[in-house]
Amino acid sequence: MTATALVRSPDLGTEVIGHLDAQIASARRLLDAVLRQGQAIRAREVEEVLTRLADIQAEMGRRAALEGHRAAILTSAGSALGIPPHAVTLEALSQLLQPVHATVAAERSAELRGLLSEVTREHAINRALMRQELAFLDHLMRELSDTPDLGYAPPTGTPGRPMAAAPFRTLDLEA
Repeated sequence: MTATALVRSPDLGTEVIGHLDAQIASARRLLDAVLRQGQAIRAREVEEVLTRLADIQAEMGRRAALEGHRAAILTSAGSALGIPPHAVTLEALSQLLQPVHATVAAERSAELRGLLSEVTREHAINRALMRQELAFLDHLMRELSDTPDLGYAPPTGTPGRPMAAAPFRTLDLEA
């Protein structure tokens, strides 16, 4: 089937652009929640971190519904193009769109990719910050409980047997 034999659909263009707009709005909400979560992590505001986590989970639920709509669009486009839905690219989909719709869809797709890339980057930063905070908390709890950290003990020479913990001293003073 050649591109000239394909029937361009104004309705499909409107649907694709509407879907991309919904995806962009969702990605913006997700980015806002991730950025606010990062601020809360840095400020060590536990309740705010948890509130932002709930926001992120709610948005991910809404994104799952958007993915269902995306799958329907790809299935319809794949059928019109004579290819499986998973093989439909924006370039292939553009063959079914009016030129103006194809241009707008390409712009919105690029914007969406940029937003999702930023969400991914900020989320990775938040995860690193949380790991750092949890490592500090773990260290602090071990110090307060006088529990040895056997993970960093020198080898004992006997496999499978942890080294006996040496007494912990914060100050060694002599009078």
